[in-house]
Amino acid sequence: MIRKHSATLHGHRTSFSLEDAFWDELKTIASARRVSIAALIAEIDDARPADSNLSSALRLYVLDWLKQQAPTA
Repeated sequence: MIRKHSATLHGHRTSFSLEDAFWDELKTIASARRVSIAALIAEIDDARPADSNLSSALRLYVLDWLKQQAPTA
């Protein structure tokens, strides 16, 4: 299920929509990196291309993280 989430990034409130699986994985990543979920979202937001939206950038970050964690054959 897709849910709307909100975060404050650089003093401004923003919202984004994510499937529960991506949200859960973002929380797991933040915990593994020992940063807050807000700090992780801000980091991803700062690194995303200007022509992409935050929801897509978050999904791609999760995908990249999971690919890096996967064992290589």
